[in-house]
Amino acid sequence: MKIQNTPINVLLDNTSKQLKGIKEITPPEWAKFVKTSAARERPPVEKDWWYARAASILRKLYIYGPIGVNKLKRKYGGKKNRGHKPERYYKGSGKIIRTILQQLEKTGLIEKTKKDSHHGRILTSKGKSLLDKKWQETPQKEKKSD
Repeated sequence: MKIQNTPINVLLDNTSKQLKGIKEITPPEWAKFVKTSAARERPPVEKDWWYARAASILRKLYIYGPIGVNKLKRKYGGKKNRGHKPERYYKGSGKIIRTILQQLEKTGLIEKTKKDSHHGRILTSKGKSLLDKKWQETPQKEKKSD
């Protein structure tokens, strides 16, 4: 069973609770007022959304390997409701992603790397063990046999 096949919401909840205990990962003052993308109409309603986003970024780094801010901006973007005009795709906020990546680097969970022609960040062994431990704690989906 792979980490991709686990229930995402349970894994992210467990990981975000773990990240909340790390003192280097804290939401900045401006995080209360900022939207997560130009496609969003309002800021997030959840008060602990910063930790959930950090856990989600860790999971993306685990799955996709060396990944940079620009690709993460595309992953966290969305379609904007423009009234009667057709919807259009907008990228996610780069400032939020960069700040979370910098905080995760300070904790030693991720590091910058260059693998062939790909630049970006990857998980360290400490980050992989954190996600693997949380993955082991989550209930796994059972395969249905027909």
